[in-house]
Amino acid sequence: MAKYLLLKHYRGAPTPVNDVPMDRWTPEEIAAHMQYMNDFAARLERTGEFVDSQALAPGGTFVQYGGEGRPPVTDGPFAETKDLIAGWMVIDVDSYERAVELAGELSAAPGAGGKPIHEWLELRPFLTAPPTITE
Repeated sequence: MAKYLLLKHYRGAPTPVNDVPMDRWTPEEIAAHMQYMNDFAARLERTGEFVDSQALAPGGTFVQYGGEGRPPVTDGPFAETKDLIAGWMVIDVDSYERAVELAGELSAAPGAGGKPIHEWLELRPFLTAPPTITE
């Protein structure tokens, strides 16, 4: 089994087919989208492929070490940043092909008008071993 991170980008990824921003959806469209996400996660829980998922607030802060005896340096919040990650899901699957299959299904979550978003999801494998250095 291999773990993969599915990142839901609402800004910063290629434009989806159904490109109506969520802040312009009706409450019913938002509810349908969330229900799809919950049903998808529940199905993966039953197959043992679901690990965790979370939706993220739009604002964020970059934090950096400030030096010995100094507080951390912050820069933000950046609600208007170019890239906006709306949420993530971790899956544990048998193969890369299964991860791609599930990401494709998740990409079909409904959006405006109840039509699939066809959003681009970023699929990232977990690092399972430290990288090796070759000369």
